[in-house]
Amino acid sequence: MFRKYSFEACIGSVLFIGLFLVILVQIFGRTPLFSGPIWTEEVARWLWVWMALISISAVERNKAHLRMGFLMQLMPRGFQRALGLVSDLVYLGIAGHLVWIAWKSILRTWNNESVSLPTTDAVLYASAFFAFILIVHRILRRILSGDSGDAPDKEIVL
Repeated sequence: MFRKYSFEACIGSVLFIGLFLVILVQIFGRTPLFSGPIWTEEVARWLWVWMALISISAVERNKAHLRMGFLMQLMPRGFQRALGLVSDLVYLGIAGHLVWIAWKSILRTWNNESVSLPTTDAVLYASAFFAFILIVHRILRRILSGDSGDAPDKEIVL
């Protein structure tokens, strides 16, 4: 059994709270109360990207991504597990390749200055690098534990 909240979900929650606060500063900065700082737009964008990408790993951990399983449920259990393993292996290959692409993007943007922040654009691209490493970790854990092809713990019926 695993803990209710994963490391990635906690980080995503903290980033969401930070994003909310930065957007509040943006909103109040557009009123006559005070002049908002210029960096809030860029920080909001960066927080959004980091939050979204890191949170994908939490979704992967909980098997909460969107799926249409009505055809799979008609198949025998062994076939479901085999197809789940093949799907995870393909996903692992794609995620591994995206780690490599993100790493090359970090190196390419290492000397690009951010518009309003005292850092480089590589910090933004590092979000994809770290997120896909976490996703690769979650896929490997699922494959090694034999959970490939298993149904999620809870299904949401719409």
